[in-house]
Amino acid sequence: MCFICGLENPVGLKLRIYETEPGVIESTYIAPDHFQGYPGVLHGGIVATILDEISGRSHMGPANDPRFMFTAKLEVKYRRNVPTGKLLRIVGKAGRDRGRSAEAWAGIYDAESGDLLAEANTLLVAVPQDTLDTANLEELGWKVYPEATT
Repeated sequence: MCFICGLENPVGLKLRIYETEPGVIESTYIAPDHFQGYPGVLHGGIVATILDEISGRSHMGPANDPRFMFTAKLEVKYRRNVPTGKLLRIVGKAGRDRGRSAEAWAGIYDAESGDLLAEANTLLVAVPQDTLDTANLEELGWKVYPEATT
């Protein structure tokens, strides 16, 4: 039921997140108008939410042994309006790993022009092992897919 990746969440974004190389993840998305702040413009809170999720997922690692982290700090730069109704390319990159904490970056691009529309730097902290039962990862529904073949 994750708002970003939950494929069964009726009000979620339903992003499929793919690992294109170790520490680099990507997704594509066309934002519907019901997530707009101004006509034709994706709400800034939704933009920040996407950047938060994608940057954190860059440190998730392999599907059989995922690393779960939460955001301690998120710094967003809104460079241009992020449009609704247009294909977006979203990229997350793992940064410095300090063990219990890590840094990451994420960006949202106009898929057609390649323009960077918004980006974020994130400080992440590891979720304590006893907080989340990862015994049944399929039930959690939280995963990073291997690279897309299309």
